[in-house]
Amino acid sequence: MLNRQEALREVKENILPFWQNMADEENGGFYGEADFYGKPDKTAAKGCILNSRILWTFSAAYRIFGDTTYKTSAQHARDFLSSAFLDTTHGGLHWLVDHAGKALDTRKQFYNIAFGIYALSEHYRATGDKSSLELAMTLFDATEQYGLDSAAGGYIEACNREWRSIDDFRLSDKDLNCPKSMNTNLHVLEAYTTLSRVSADERVRKALETLLHITLDKIVNRDWHFKLFFDMDWNSLTKDISYGHDIEGSWLLYEAALAVGDESLISRVKQAALAIVEVIYVAAIDRKNDGLISGCDEVGNNHVKKEWWTQAEAVVGFYNAYELSGEKKYFDAADSIWSYIQNYFADHTHGEWHNELHLDNTPDIGMPKSGFWKCPYHNARACFEIIGRMGE
Repeated sequence: MLNRQEALREVKENILPFWQNMADEENGGFYGEADFYGKPDKTAAKGCILNSRILWTFSAAYRIFGDTTYKTSAQHARDFLSSAFLDTTHGGLHWLVDHAGKALDTRKQFYNIAFGIYALSEHYRATGDKSSLELAMTLFDATEQYGLDSAAGGYIEACNREWRSIDDFRLSDKDLNCPKSMNTNLHVLEAYTTLSRVSADERVRKALETLLHITLDKIVNRDWHFKLFFDMDWNSLTKDISYGHDIEGSWLLYEAALAVGDESLISRVKQAALAIVEVIYVAAIDRKNDGLISGCDEVGNNHVKKEWWTQAEAVVGFYNAYELSGEKKYFDAADSIWSYIQNYFADHTHGEWHNELHLDNTPDIGMPKSGFWKCPYHNARACFEIIGRMGE
């Protein structure tokens, strides 16, 4: 059952120890990939996104629990961010380095930079390390200078290393090659929310408020789904739906509104968050096989497999809706998905969670336990949120 003790046990005994064992003591940072059974590939390339998400996770763990071993793990990730990913010539963060820290891909993806801001802000929040806040603000300045669309609002996807235009904007092969996306703007919003909590710079709060309005006006559609891909003028380029991003976005929007502190905006976002969650409650819970369906294509065909991160975000999104509305059905949904995670996703033999499940709820053994996109931040954060929200 979903409760504080269950969340504590899961994060402290299953999730965090796995990632502590992924530390690369020889070359710095953390191994770039581990197979289904958790065996690391010590020569795999290392993505900045994974490193930043690990930095955020252990910083938050140290802030919440006060365990100095988590502080040590956070510092290990912080050191590698500066030594391997920070572009000391042009600013910003590299996308990918080899196992020894040599740059392989130097493009400036604003999604990636957002996670740097998010992680560094949390590191400062947890440890008081002023250099992390200073670097977070430097990355904020770069995002505002090179990533902000001052005409139509919001943030573009990417530039080359020298901050010039680029032909391929995509985060991955799954994405459309387009200049703006929900995903990048949602995670800039997430990053600025945390940065606003630790920075007294009014520019951060104002940028967050502006992006919050852009998200409500341009990204969330009339059916309460997040549109995914856009041209520069916010014309939507696909009708695909990501239920995982919808439920994640519902609670991130509310956290952003709280950080801005405007009561009328908080009220508007609360209504939007509850509307989004209600749509997900009706459309995306798999009432036959349990768990949350990841999304569907333009004609309504559901995705075949379930993903680990959508389950984690569903627990928080539904619990947040329960707190905002008092409707028990949302608590029951969060509780049901937590049980689903414990029954099928959590790997209590090898640690961490499985990456994806087939329709019959068996794990895909070809998917990595750790990789460029497989990280500790969604599931650890879900545990942190439940621990904080449920109290003693």
